[in-house]
Amino acid sequence: MVLLRRVIGEALRRRRQDQHRTLREVSSAARVSLGYLSEVERGQKEASSELLASICDALGVRLADLLREVSGDLELAELAVGAPTPVGAASAVVVPARPAVVNRAA
Repeated sequence: MVLLRRVIGEALRRRRQDQHRTLREVSSAARVSLGYLSEVERGQKEASSELLASICDALGVRLADLLREVSGDLELAELAVGAPTPVGAASAVVVPARPAVVNRAA
């Protein structure tokens, strides 16, 4: 089973690391404890929409962009574990490669 909180956490960590920022820097900017942000990134805590918006703001990323990325990652993960195909969906699903993340904060 694919957990949404893990996919979100992986996407947040990837964005943070792409910016060469520490947990401490982002947690301070997002006004969330370092420990809690770490748990969110590891998929151990379910982040509220307000917390996600705050983290995205600290990363200089639009929440909508992060959620689009998560949606693509979730689809790939579901295909990898053999999740059932929705009724009416094509039997062969082609998922385009995700483009490289661009640091918009710079």
